[in-house]
Amino acid sequence: MFVVQASRRWHARVPMGYKDDGTPYRRHLTRPTRKDLVDEVRRLEKQRDEGSARQPGKPWTVGKWLEHWVENIAKPVVSENTYDGYEVAVRVHLVPGIGRHRIDRLEPEHLESLYRRMQSAGSKAATAHQAHRTARTALGEAVRRGHTAKNAAALAKPPRMEEEETEVEPYSVDEVQRLLLQVNKRRNSARWMLALALGLRQGETLGLRWSDVDLENEYLKLRRNRLRPKYEHGCGEGAPCGRKAGYCPARVQVRRETKNTKSRAGRRAVPLPGPLVAMLRLHREAQAKERATAGNLWVESDYVFTKPLGGPLSPNTDYHDWKRLLEDAGVRDGRLHDARHTAGTVLMLLGVPDRVIDQIMGWEPGGAARMRARYLHVTDPMLKEAARKIERAIWGAPENLAVDKDQDNEA
Repeated sequence: MFVVQASRRWHARVPMGYKDDGTPYRRHLTRPTRKDLVDEVRRLEKQRDEGSARQPGKPWTVGKWLEHWVENIAKPVVSENTYDGYEVAVRVHLVPGIGRHRIDRLEPEHLESLYRRMQSAGSKAATAHQAHRTARTALGEAVRRGHTAKNAAALAKPPRMEEEETEVEPYSVDEVQRLLLQVNKRRNSARWMLALALGLRQGETLGLRWSDVDLENEYLKLRRNRLRPKYEHGCGEGAPCGRKAGYCPARVQVRRETKNTKSRAGRRAVPLPGPLVAMLRLHREAQAKERATAGNLWVESDYVFTKPLGGPLSPNTDYHDWKRLLEDAGVRDGRLHDARHTAGTVLMLLGVPDRVIDQIMGWEPGGAARMRARYLHVTDPMLKEAARKIERAIWGAPENLAVDKDQDNEA
C-alpha cells in the first residue's frame, strides 16, 4: 500500500493480485482525510484476502452476467429441466427487470421491487420465487468468482407464498376407488395404478422399461426418468412451415429421452402388490398383441408404457390422459402429482414404517422427515381414530361410559 497526499486529498494504491495476462493489478483509492483512506484501504484488503473483492476489468451488468451464467456455467452441469427453469427466469423476468444494473451495484431492494412488479403484472408468487432462486444461484457464482462482493438475492426477501397455493388435499378412498373403475377400462391401465398405489413420479413411470420389472419376485427397479421432449425446426432456416418447433412436420428432437436418476434414494427397488403384478402381466400380453398387429410399424423401445405403435409415451399426452381420467371418473380436478401425495398418505394410514415409506417414495435420508411433512397428510378418518384413542385412554372403554351414564341417571 502506498499512501500520499496530493491536491488536498489522500491517495493510495492497493495491490489486489494479478490480471489475466499476469501483470500486477492495483486499485487506486482517494479520500479527503488520511483516516478515511486508511479505513477504506483496510476494508479493501480484507475483501482481497477473503477473495470477495471485485476483479479487474469492466464490471458485468446483471443482464450480461445472467446470460453468460445460464448458458456457459449452469447449462453444462444441471439437468435439462433445471436448465429450462433457469433459462425462462433469466430471459422472461430477470434480464428485462434488473439486467441494466451493474452487478456490483445491485441491491436487495432492486430485486424486491422486481418481485412486486411481477405479481402486479399477474405472476404467481411461485413464479417470483423461481426468479428469486435463479438470481440467488447465479449471483452466488458471481461472488465466488470475485465479480461482486455480495449476493443481493441472498439478502432480498422473496414474496410470501400463500398457503392455499401450496396446500394439497389427497384423494379420498372413495375417489381412488372411482378412479380404479375407470382405470380398468383404459389402455395402459397399470400406468395409473403405479401412481395411485405406489406414488411413482411421472418421469419414473414413463421411463420404466421391462428390464427394470421383475414380476416373478414382485418388484421393480427405478433407475431413470423420462424427460419432456424438446424440438427444433427441421424445415429449414426461418421456419418456413410457420409452426412452432414442436409441430414442425420435419421437427428434430434435441433432448435425450431419459436421464439416469441422480440421487441414490431415487435409484431404488419398489415392491409390487399382487394385483399390480397381475395387471402388469396382462399389460405385457396386451402390448405383445399390439406389437404383432402393428408389424413393421411398431417402434421397439422396451418401455413398459408406450404409444399404440410403440415408442415412449409423451409426458404431455400422459398429462392430458390423466385429466380425462379424472373427468370420466367424476373426481375433482387435480395435478398428476397429487396421486403421489395420495399414495404417501395411504402408506402412512396403513401403518407402514417411515423407513419403508422413504424407500418406496424415493426420499433422501437427510430430507426424508421434511418430505414426509410435505407429502403425508392427516385425513379426517385418522383424526377420528385419534379422538377414539384419546377417549379410550382417558374415559375408558365405551361400555364403561355407558355404566357411568346409568349411574348418573340413577342419582
